[in-house]
Amino acid sequence: MDGQGIAHPRRLGIASHLGLFLKLPTVGCAKSRLWGRHREPEEKAGSCEYLYERDEVIGAVVRTRYGVRAVYVSPGHLIGLESAVRYVLATCRGYRLPEPIRWAHRVAGGTTP
Repeated sequence: MDGQGIAHPRRLGIASHLGLFLKLPTVGCAKSRLWGRHREPEEKAGSCEYLYERDEVIGAVVRTRYGVRAVYVSPGHLIGLESAVRYVLATCRGYRLPEPIRWAHRVAGGTTP
């Protein structure tokens, strides 16, 4: 989902909400940070740093392509952080955003993927 999972002030972003409602695994992948602190990941694709709230890991900051801005990945529902990061990286296919999110943006904007 284009939004946060547990990387949210109340630990219940849109990805968590939808997962609870549908009773399905969900992953939050956002273009900007809503909550938490982190170090900047390296420039190479696949680099990541944890996103923290105090001492708790609430997500990861992931560089999906060399030299592009990182995305913010957090578990939504019924999935762990490491699996969430793997899914995001596996679905990026040469672009900054995962294919499902990229397609949704294009369709919403009136163009086809």
